[in-house]
Amino acid sequence: MNAPDVNAPLRDDVRLLGKMLGDALRQQVGQDIFDKVEKIRVLGKQARDGNAGSRSELSRLLSGLHDDELLPIVRAFTQFLNLANIAEQYHRVRRRRAHQWRADEPPQPGSVRALFVRLAAEGRSPQEILQAVKTLDIELVLTAHPTEVSRRTLIRKYDDIADSLERLDHASLTPVERADELSTLRRHIIAAWHTDEIRKTRPTPVDEAKWGFTAIEQTLWKAVPQFLREFDAVLLEYTGEHLPLDMSPVRFASWMGGDRDGNPNVTHHVTREVVLLARWMAADLFWRDIEELRAELSMSDCSPALRAAVGLDCSEPYRELLREVRRRLAATRDWLDAELRHEPSDAQDVYRHSSELFEPLMLCHQSLLDCGLEDVANGCLLDVIRRVACFGVELLKLDIRQESTRHTDVLTAITQFLGMGSYADWDEPARQSFLLAELQNPRPLLPEHPHLIPDHPLNTPEVQEVLATFRELARQPSDSLGAYVISMAERPSDVLAVMLLQQKAEVPHPLRVVPLFETLDDLEGAAACLEALLSIPWYRDAIAGKQEIMIGYSDSAKDAGFLAANWAQYRAQEALTEVAARFGVKLTLFHGRGGSVSRGGAPAHQALLSQPPGSVNGSIRVTEQGEMIRFKFGMTGIAIRNLDLYASATLEATLLPPPSPKPEWRELMHEMTTVSLAVYRETVRDTPDFVRYLRTVTPETELQMLPLGSRPAKRKPGGGVESLRAIPWVFAWTQVRLMLPAWLGTGRALNMAVDTGREGMLREMARDWPYFHTVLGMLEMVLAKADASIVASYEEKLAGDDVSLRELGAELRHRLQITMDALLQANSGRPLLEDNPVLRRSISVRTPYIEPLHLLQAELMLRRRLTGGAGHAYDQALMVTIAGIAAGLRNTG
Repeated sequence: MNAPDVNAPLRDDVRLLGKMLGDALRQQVGQDIFDKVEKIRVLGKQARDGNAGSRSELSRLLSGLHDDELLPIVRAFTQFLNLANIAEQYHRVRRRRAHQWRADEPPQPGSVRALFVRLAAEGRSPQEILQAVKTLDIELVLTAHPTEVSRRTLIRKYDDIADSLERLDHASLTPVERADELSTLRRHIIAAWHTDEIRKTRPTPVDEAKWGFTAIEQTLWKAVPQFLREFDAVLLEYTGEHLPLDMSPVRFASWMGGDRDGNPNVTHHVTREVVLLARWMAADLFWRDIEELRAELSMSDCSPALRAAVGLDCSEPYRELLREVRRRLAATRDWLDAELRHEPSDAQDVYRHSSELFEPLMLCHQSLLDCGLEDVANGCLLDVIRRVACFGVELLKLDIRQESTRHTDVLTAITQFLGMGSYADWDEPARQSFLLAELQNPRPLLPEHPHLIPDHPLNTPEVQEVLATFRELARQPSDSLGAYVISMAERPSDVLAVMLLQQKAEVPHPLRVVPLFETLDDLEGAAACLEALLSIPWYRDAIAGKQEIMIGYSDSAKDAGFLAANWAQYRAQEALTEVAARFGVKLTLFHGRGGSVSRGGAPAHQALLSQPPGSVNGSIRVTEQGEMIRFKFGMTGIAIRNLDLYASATLEATLLPPPSPKPEWRELMHEMTTVSLAVYRETVRDTPDFVRYLRTVTPETELQMLPLGSRPAKRKPGGGVESLRAIPWVFAWTQVRLMLPAWLGTGRALNMAVDTGREGMLREMARDWPYFHTVLGMLEMVLAKADASIVASYEEKLAGDDVSLRELGAELRHRLQITMDALLQANSGRPLLEDNPVLRRSISVRTPYIEPLHLLQAELMLRRRLTGGAGHAYDQALMVTIAGIAAGLRNTG
C-alpha cells in the first residue's frame, strides 16, 4: 500500500488561501485586474516552460500596463507569496504534531529525543548525558539587522490566518463551525489586502527593540516552558533526573538598542530606554502570570515554611503570598513607567534581580510538593519558574556593540588632553603598556569636570557619546547587560581599551568584552590576538577562566567571498579553541550568522554539527537576525522545534564531536580557497564595470529607499562596494536571482580540484567531513534559487544597448553555470535538491508567482529611472516587489 502523502494538506491550504485571495481581488479591485493577474501568471509559467511566444506576449503585456494598474498587480503576487509562507510555516507545526502522535515510530530527526536514543545505543552513561546537559549554555541573540521587511501590523494579521488554518485542521469541527471559521479566514485575508505591506517611515532603534519584545510576548513566552517541559521529560526518561528548576539550557539576549556600530541613531539615551522597556515588559508578563496562578492556587494546605511566611490565620496561603508578588510587580511597572517619562519615582519594593522573584515561587512549589500536590506544583507554576530561569526580570540581556576605532578616538582625545601625545599614533606595545598601567591605577583617567577647550577632540559629539554610553552602563542593573562586542577588532589593545573605559566609568559589574573578528585578515590573526591577551597575567586574572570570541560571517564573506571566508572562519575557530585549551580557559564562540548563505546562514542544527571538533563544548552564542526571528520563532510549534534543534545540536557537537579533517583535505581546501579568493576579488575589485553593473541591473540604489531598519545602508556616504554594508550587498544580488556573493569563485575552485585529479577526494570530503558536506549543502541551496534567465531579463530591460554591461552580465551568468556544473560533478551527478524535497517543493510552489514579480520589478525600475526617481508614484509598487521577492525566496540579506 502506498504511504500517505504528507504534503497533501499543505497543497490544500495553499489552494484554499489562493482561491480566497482571488475572490478578494475580484471584490476589492475588480474583475479586470484579477484577469490580468491570472494572464500574467499563466504567461509566466508558459514562458518558463520554454514558450518564446508567451515570453514576448508577457513582455508586451507588462510594458503596456497603466501606472495605476501596477500597484494592485504587484500586491496580488506578493500577497500570494506571503500566504504560501504562512501555509508552509503552519505545515511545519502540523508535521511536528504528526511525529508526536506516532510514539511507536522513531523520534523526529534532529530532536533531543532522537539524540538520546543514539547516545544510549552507543553506550553513553546517564551520568555522562546528565553532566553534559547541566553544562549547556545556549544564548540566542536577537538582532534587528534590516532584513525583516514585513510590518508588525501585517504580521499580526498573518498570525490570525495561521491560527485559522490550525482551527480548520481539527477533525471535530461541525459543518457550521467550519463554515464560520472559513468566513473568519476570508475576513483576515481581506484585512491583510487592505493593509500596506511597507512601512511609511524607517523604524527607530526603539521600534526595533519593541519588535523583538513582541517575538517574546507572542510566542517564546509560551514556547520556552513547553520546550523545557518536553526536554525535562526526555532527560528524566534517559537519566532518571529532572532538569534543575533554576536552569535554562537556552536563553535570549538582544542587540536591539545596543548595537551602535555604524548606527548614529543608537545613543546612550536609546540604550537606557530599551533596558527600561525590556524590564517593563518582563514585569507586565510576569504580572499576568501571577494573576493566573492566584486563580489556580486556591488550596489551603501548605508547608510550615509557607505558613510562617504568610501567617497562621491565612486560609489561602498561596494566594496571599502571590498577592505580595503581584503588588511588587505592579510597583515595578509603575517605577519603570516613571523612569521612562523621566519623572520622580518610588523605587521601594521594585524587583531588581530575578532571585527576588524566584524565591516566593520556589517556596510555593516546594510547599505543594510537601503536601503531595505534585501535579499542581508542576503545572502553571512550573512554567512561570522556568520563565524566570530563562528570561528573568530583565526579559533579555542587552549586548553593546561598538567599532574599535571609536574607542581609539576616545583614548586619543584623553591622552592629548593629558598632554601624553596621541594614543592613535602609538604602536601596540605602547598602547598595551599605557592601558595595563591605567587598569591597575585606581585614580580616575580624567578629572571629574575637566575644563574643555571648545575645539578639543575630547569635546566632539562622537567622543562624548562613547563616554556617555559607558556612564549609562554604570547606572543600569548588571542583570540587564550582556556582552560588550568590539567590531573590527584587530589587536589586544582593542579589548584592553574597553576594559579600561568600563573601569574608569565605574561600571560596578563590567560587561565581558568580546572581540569580533570579521575580515579575512582579522580572522587569520584572531588566534595570535587571543594568545597575546592570555599571555598577560592581569588579563587572565580579570577574565576568571572564561573568554568569549565573536566570529563575523557577513563582512568576511563580502571581503573574500563565500568559500574563502567560510574556510577562514573554520580555521580561526580551530586555532582559537587550541589556544584557549592551552591556557586552561573556557572558550565560548559567538557566531554572527545572517539569514543568507553568503552571511553564514545554514540550518542551525547542520551548522553546529559542522563546527571544528571541541569548539562547541557545551556553550554557544548565535545571532538570530531580522526575518529569521520570524521564520524560526513566529509560531509556537516552530519555536519549540527550533529550540529543540539548538539543544540537540549543541549536545551532539559536545558529546559526539565531528572528526578532524585529514591533512590532504586541508591542503585541497587551502588550494581551492586561494583560487576562489583570487577570482572573487578580481571580479569585485578590479572589473571596471562591476559597480556600474551592480547599480544598473540590481535594485541596489532603490533598496536605500525601503525603510527596513534604523541603520544606514552604507557605513559612509558615497563610495563603492567597499562602503556598502553586507546586508544590502547580498539583498541586491538576491533580488535579481544572481546570488553572486554566495558562489563567485567557488566553481573555479571546484573545477581546479577536478582538473588536478582530486574529484574522488572531493566526494570523500563531502561524505566523511561534516564541515565540507555543509559547505556543499549551502552552495546547493543558493544555486537552486539562482536563475540566469531572470538575471538576463533584468539586463535586457535595464542595461539596454550598453555593450560592456551586457558582456559582463553574460560572463557572470556563464560563471554561474560553471559553478552549477562543478557542484553537480562534486555531487556525483545528483540533481540539485534531490535530498531536500522540502525546499524543492517550496521553490516549485512559488515559481509561477515570483517570476512575474521579477519582471514587474524590472519594468518599475525602468519607469522610475526614466522619469526622475525619488518621490515618484512608482516607489510604492517597487517597494512591494522588493518585499514580495524577499518573501518568495525566504531571504533578504
